[in-house]
Amino acid sequence: MKKNSEYQTDKPIKRSDSLKPLSREHHHGLLFCWKIRTGIKKKVEVSRIKKYADWFYQNYLIPHFEVEEKYVFPILGNENELIKRAVSEHGSLKRLLESTNTEFQNNISLISDELVDHIRFEERVLFGEIQKIATAEQLLSIEFNHSDEKFVDNLTDPFWQ
Repeated sequence: MKKNSEYQTDKPIKRSDSLKPLSREHHHGLLFCWKIRTGIKKKVEVSRIKKYADWFYQNYLIPHFEVEEKYVFPILGNENELIKRAVSEHGSLKRLLESTNTEFQNNISLISDELVDHIRFEERVLFGEIQKIATAEQLLSIEFNHSDEKFVDNLTDPFWQ
């Protein structure tokens, strides 16, 4: 499995308008990882980080994964190796984020690392492959079935500040 350093590029990525909302959600996923890492550095109680992680997972990651798996990934097909990898990573992230408090404490850094690597893979590899073969109808289907909602953060406990 390649890590995000192998996907580094100096060229800006040209993203299809249909995929831009998902890319914006990826940006919020990266900010989520930054918040986790900042909380760890500040020695914030893990239960506080878990509470935020649970909220983010329920409100943003689950719906995001569902849209990708239902409307985006089928463009390449379920047997495509890139799709198999993405779906497998979704499963791994779900298991990590649904872990008990004790498991979460043991896996907190892993959650952040895996999510960052997954987002980089989708942005730098998978979405590019999808854009190459997607028909106009498929791209319209993504737009129709995924709204570009404004991100509203949960600031009840901004432990990262």
